[in-house]
Order: sequence, then structure tokens, then C-alpha cells
Amino acid sequence: MSKIPWQQIFSFTALDVVKILVTALLIVIVNKIQLVNDRVSALLIALPFTSLIAMIWMNGQGQSSTRIANHAEGTFWFVLPTLPMFLVFPWLLRQGWSFWPALLANCAMTVLLFWLTVMLLRKFGIDLMPKS
Repeated sequence: MSKIPWQQIFSFTALDVVKILVTALLIVIVNKIQLVNDRVSALLIALPFTSLIAMIWMNGQGQSSTRIANHAEGTFWFVLPTLPMFLVFPWLLRQGWSFWPALLANCAMTVLLFWLTVMLLRKFGIDLMPKS
């Protein structure tokens, strides 16, 4: 990977603060809905709100269609290795695992699945983590 421009990443504008507030507000609202109905909140969180919002912000900042398309396609491929977590995590909890060990095990599994996904897709000419 090329050198990461940390100064650019951590310099915030007023628009960035608005983005943070809007995105956080959506997460808080879904969390509040969960207090009343966990299935409705699960449905809402399953919707790709963060990806849609990110693409709207990208478009508003004048990002090219190619970059937005690459983001959408990358999101598709990176969602796949996260899906088993949503079955394994509840299964572990129902097997008597406490929250933090189950979460840690799922994070480790997901990292491994991310790595395997990247390696497998490279064999088919799809490079999710280009070296430069």
C-alpha cells in the first residue's frame, strides 16, 4: 500500500462533523428501536445505510464514478466474510459462551475469513487489497 496520508485523514471540516452527526444519529435511532423490537432493528441495521451514506458523501465531494463503483464492489466482497459471524455469534452465546469471548472468537474468525476472501479472489483477478 502507498503511504497513508494521516494528516489528511484526521483533519476535520464542518462538513465532516455534519457527516459524523448524521451517521451517528442513524445508529442511535436503530439502537433505540432495538429496545422495543429487536427484529425491526436487525432489519434496519441489515440495510446498507452506512454504505449508502458513504456513497452519497463521496458523490457530494465530487468523487469519480469509478471510485464510487470500486467502493460499492469492494463492499460487496467484504460483506461476504462477515456473514458467518451473524450465525456463529448467536450460536456461541446460546451454547453458554459469555459475550466478550464470543465476540473475540467471532472477530478472529472474521479476520481469517477476510484474509481467505482476499487470497481466493486474487486467484480470479479481483484484488481487494492492492499492494500499491
